[in-house]
Amino acid sequence: MTPNTTKSLRAGASDYADEARGVTTHALDTTKQFANQAIEKAGETVRDLRYGVKDLASKGATSVSEASAAAQRQLGHYAQATGRYVSEQPLKSALIAAAVGAGVAALVLAWRRNRDHKGYY
Repeated sequence: MTPNTTKSLRAGASDYADEARGVTTHALDTTKQFANQAIEKAGETVRDLRYGVKDLASKGATSVSEASAAAQRQLGHYAQATGRYVSEQPLKSALIAAAVGAGVAALVLAWRRNRDHKGYY
């Protein structure tokens, strides 16, 4: 090989190296831009999710509060109706209460007898 050919090959290799460096730099810059866009998009999504969860939690708390108030109102109605029935039918109410008490006592005794029979403590 002649010295001119060697210089020419070196110059060509240097040009290819410069071009490869430029392409690599461009690829890195593009990758950085894509990464930054992805991070921004993920941040927006997380923000949207956070606000959505807060809104959902607020709606859930409101629903629970409303359901609780409705249940309290319904229990109040039942208590009033029970009070009226007891005052209007005292003997019948006492007999019903005694029957319910006897039934509960029978269930408790049967459960305890079964538990003692199986060896539970």
